[in-house]
Amino acid sequence: MPGKRPEPSFEFVQLLTTHQSRMFAYILSLLGNRTQAEDVMQETNAVLWRKAHEFKLGTNFGAWMLRVAYFQVMAHRRKITRDRLVFDDDFLAGIADDAQQQSERHEEKQRLLVDCIGKLNERYQKLIRRRYTEGATLRSMASQSDQSESSIKQALFRARNALVECVKRHRPEEAL
Repeated sequence: MPGKRPEPSFEFVQLLTTHQSRMFAYILSLLGNRTQAEDVMQETNAVLWRKAHEFKLGTNFGAWMLRVAYFQVMAHRRKITRDRLVFDDDFLAGIADDAQQQSERHEEKQRLLVDCIGKLNERYQKLIRRRYTEGATLRSMASQSDQSESSIKQALFRARNALVECVKRHRPEEAL
């Protein structure tokens, strides 16, 4: 079929999927209304999908995605401006800049935390994963490891302290 766009690459789909929560938080911060944010997010995903061929792998997907989302928010605002009072474009642009910076800082902190977790000893990594990723209780962790709840609690305390120290060494100005 002439003029048909190529399907997005697997890498593009992975990037788009990975950044969904970040994009939603950004859109919600600009609109302040969950229902509108969900609508704009759907439209933004459709635009990103249509423009997938324009994205160059290896460049900053997050920045590109948030820029597209910003334009979709602006388009949405133009539609609803006729119906009610909304903030002016300059004010929203300021909020958008702040939200994007916060989003980037959050993403950097997430990367740093993952890196620091990887530097923990195997026991601490397992405890952190069980408690915070899997949501295990202290009681279940203790019964499965034949240790007391207090020893699990103490080990988690030490693991968290090791993470805080790791983060401070890498980014002292932005410690968790």
